[in-house]
Amino acid sequence: MESSNAPNAGIGKEEAPKLQIYPTPNTGVSPFWRDKYEREAKKYWDLFYKRHQDRFFKDRHYLDKEWGRYFSGAGRKDVLEVGCGAGNTIFPLIAAYPDVFVYACDFSPRAVNLVMTHKDFTETRVSTFVCDLISDDLSRQISPSSIDIVTMVFVLSAVSPEKMSLVLQNIKKVLKPTGYVLFRDYAIGDLAQERLTGKDQKISENFYVRGDGTRAFYFSNDFLTSLFKENGFDVEELGLCCKQVENRARELVMNRRWVQAVFCSSGGATSSSEEASVRVDIFNQAIIEPDVAANTLKEPMNDSEVDMSEGVAFEMFGLSSFEDNEMIEVNLRDRSFKIEVLSKEYQHTCRSTGLMLWESAHLMAAVLARNPTIVAGKKVLELGCGCGGICSMVAAGSADLVVATDGDSIALDLLAQNVTANLKPPFLAKLITKRLEWGNRDHIEAIKEENNEGFEVILGTDVSYIPEAILPLFATAKELTASSNKSLREDQQPAFILCHIFRQVDEPSMLSAATQCGFRLVDKWPSKNSASPSESIISSWFSENGHEVYLPSPALNIMYFQVE
Repeated sequence: MESSNAPNAGIGKEEAPKLQIYPTPNTGVSPFWRDKYEREAKKYWDLFYKRHQDRFFKDRHYLDKEWGRYFSGAGRKDVLEVGCGAGNTIFPLIAAYPDVFVYACDFSPRAVNLVMTHKDFTETRVSTFVCDLISDDLSRQISPSSIDIVTMVFVLSAVSPEKMSLVLQNIKKVLKPTGYVLFRDYAIGDLAQERLTGKDQKISENFYVRGDGTRAFYFSNDFLTSLFKENGFDVEELGLCCKQVENRARELVMNRRWVQAVFCSSGGATSSSEEASVRVDIFNQAIIEPDVAANTLKEPMNDSEVDMSEGVAFEMFGLSSFEDNEMIEVNLRDRSFKIEVLSKEYQHTCRSTGLMLWESAHLMAAVLARNPTIVAGKKVLELGCGCGGICSMVAAGSADLVVATDGDSIALDLLAQNVTANLKPPFLAKLITKRLEWGNRDHIEAIKEENNEGFEVILGTDVSYIPEAILPLFATAKELTASSNKSLREDQQPAFILCHIFRQVDEPSMLSAATQCGFRLVDKWPSKNSASPSESIISSWFSENGHEVYLPSPALNIMYFQVE
């Protein structure tokens, strides 16, 4: 956006930049958070299994079809399942192969416990233990060179790429010279990678953090081949698999891509390198056209070959299902609101700032509940309301019209649920939810279609902490503010009210942006001047029984703007 001192800077005939109140994409995860995700990886996966139990991955019944020849044959086969999770590989294996004994490990104690409490668990077929493959020596739990097969199914992707070699060297200690590693994991181009890239959750090349703090690496065939060769393994089979998963109820199609491979110790393979090379070529030819890849691999693929259960898989793709959110209760004078928000354990890693209830919204809602005349009979717009929308819901009790907006479609979906759950007719009919990215001309025009006369009260709570978003914020508010009415008192003129804690944006910067967009600061709270409450608009909101107004933080501020 070009800078200008004109009153209407930021809103013109050309569409202004579409900015949100979270940082500009593609900056990646900060060094602080990269270190935290690495240091606390075990904790995040333990929380993952606390949340999902055994519902996330499907049982892998395709193992027999894809890799049956490695498990069959005379005599006992000792299998090591690393990153065993809830046992989705283990139990199909012991059911299909009576001579298979499985050693199962995971660095999440909760995951290991899920295996041990499974109805089909038996110590005569399965031995479980907690193990961090990076730092714990597998040979202390399993005899060296004793394992026939190591299964690695969606596990190496959870490891930092610079530490993957440590995992392979650890595995090699217990694998027989003639043993095999059976591998399946995420591939470059998977829909989950595309969504994580768009949400600015990149840690390093092809390595991302999800909203719940767990991490995922996306493999290319070249990277995977080089990684295993550098650690003493040869390629036996290698292929890229593609599959479309459709959720008809939500009209969504997910393009899943994963790498499937078999590796053997260098010099220990039973098949020649020439034979392995042919297999690589055949698999790669099968996926040249992703649209038909699902039907051109060894045989037509069926739904069971996609590991993730469809319903919960949407969370990994950034599409919240709200099934594990938490309910908080907000009591405001004689009213109580039950608001569904993102669970606290996931809030700090979630990209959307709109899936939680901020302190400023709680304070402003309390002010409106105590002072309904602020919005009584007026048209009210809330900017960046998030999923809570409590200011808008309180305002709907006395305003003529309330439009609650946010730029995050996921937050808006949850907001709609919260509004429906808390408001009854006729108040429910007075509150409209709309998407609004500040500076987006199409969105602004859609708001004007709801009310072309402008809004007499515009609210914003904790929407002013990203420097790049301040000008579009004020410019959008100016575009949607009603015209002044000289016959009204100052406290009845159209106003833009911001409640916040000063973070990255200080007061002088906000005042500068306000001036550029045609606003002037009429009042602020708390104020150092000695004006009596009757001379201060905001102080009058607290003057009577002010101690009853909820004040969640002494750092909160309120700024009251009007158009010049």
